[in-house]
Amino acid sequence: MPATSAIDPLTELMPRIAAGDRAALRQLYQATSAKLFGVCLRILSNRDESEDVLQEVYITIWRRADRFEAGRASVMTWISTIARNRAIDRLRARGPLAYAEQVEELEIDDGLPRADALLEAAQDGEALGRCLSELDERTEKVIRTAFFEGVTYEALAARMEAPLGTVKSWIRRGLAKLKGCLES
Repeated sequence: MPATSAIDPLTELMPRIAAGDRAALRQLYQATSAKLFGVCLRILSNRDESEDVLQEVYITIWRRADRFEAGRASVMTWISTIARNRAIDRLRARGPLAYAEQVEELEIDDGLPRADALLEAAQDGEALGRCLSELDERTEKVIRTAFFEGVTYEALAARMEAPLGTVKSWIRRGLAKLKGCLES
């Protein structure tokens, strides 16, 4: 028996696995699966894929145990290399998206406002509506027309048949009152 078997108790399992001993494979699995799963998970960053690859690793070990050479590497090194290579193969098989972030970790913008933003906007809208209704009718009208309809101050002055400076003053004073109301 090689001298490495005293150092590496897993070495004794390899000839038994090569001979088709399922109990030896079970012992190897119990002793090494956590570490090999960690290797796969670190490379793939996906639990389900790592579990699949881990299964492939043990199938490979079962089929190729006769190729293990104790003089070249420890069992753990040999099977870790198999796990690493299988995980990298799986990563490459994903294609160009292999290095992208996981979908569950991304916020995909569908162009629609988020629910929390809609709720906040509704609450802000209610407060704004309440504060606008506290303004005098003329000031409320010029602010609504300028800011909600997008009418320029010049066009608004023409519509209201008032000087531009006067309309700007109405808006400025109205906005100051709105600010005070919204901050309270």
